[in-house]
Order: sequence, then C-alpha cells, then structure tokens
Amino acid sequence: MLHLIIRIIPAAVHRALLPVAYRVRHRWRTWRKVPLAGCNVILTDLNGSILLLQHSYGPAAWYLPGGGIGKGEDPLAAAVREVREELGLELVRLNALGTFDGVISGSPHTMHLFAATIDLHPQPDGREVTEARFFPPHSLPEPLSGMARRALEHWRDNRDGS
Repeated sequence: MLHLIIRIIPAAVHRALLPVAYRVRHRWRTWRKVPLAGCNVILTDLNGSILLLQHSYGPAAWYLPGGGIGKGEDPLAAAVREVREELGLELVRLNALGTFDGVISGSPHTMHLFAATIDLHPQPDGREVTEARFFPPHSLPEPLSGMARRALEHWRDNRDGS
C-alpha cells in the first residue's frame, strides 16, 4: 500500500523528500541496531560493462542496483523487485554470488549479491535513481561506494578464478 501511495507523489517532490527520509532512517538504525538484510545486483551488458547508479539521497557515490529485503521476502525476489522499481528492467535469470556481512548506520547488515547480464537499456525511476550508466570494468568511476567496491571485488575474484 505504501508503495502505491509513494507513486502518487510527484517525482520531484519524492526526490526532495528522500534525503530527509534517508537521514531519519540512518538515525533510527544507529539508535535501534536492528539487523538488516539487503541485496545488490551486478548487471553487465553484452560487452561486459558494469551498470552503476547514483541516488537522489545519501552520500554522493556510485552504487550497484539493489536495496532492502522486506520481512519474509526472498532475497532473489527482492533483487528482481529492486531492479524493476529502480530501472524498469525485468530480470529473468540471476546468479547468486553469496552474502556479505557488514554494518550500515551502526546496524548489522547481510547483503545478498547477485549477477546478471542484460541487453536492455535501464530507465532510472527519477525518484531514487537519478543516473544509471555502464562503465568498463577497468575504468570504474569514483567515488565508488564501499559496498559496491566489496561486491565487485568478490565478483571479479570468483569470475577470474572460474
């Protein structure tokens, strides 16, 4: 229901509110320290370039597509949902690459990592995602988020070792 209500709000208003919501969520997590689960997806095009995003909120950096996993939601389903919501892409086949434990805003966090190859051009939602671009793996932009850097290192190590 909340998702539908949010879509009624004009994109420009939603974009303006996201930084405030981000700061509130950060403070809540720091105070509560509730375990979190999220997902990231390494999307490559047919040339092997990696899709990275910029968000309308949070630190200015490049990120992988993904987001939070809802209570009781399957990580794979969450990854498919996040890519659909953020980029308008329907993923058919995702490869699970493993999980990482870390900390976000002082809360324990488990990130589920997936990978897929796409032959479509992403359409940023204009709300959460303001830019989506492919970059060659040898020439990634800076600053790259710490979580994206860690996920890409894991992906490279496992891809090169196979």
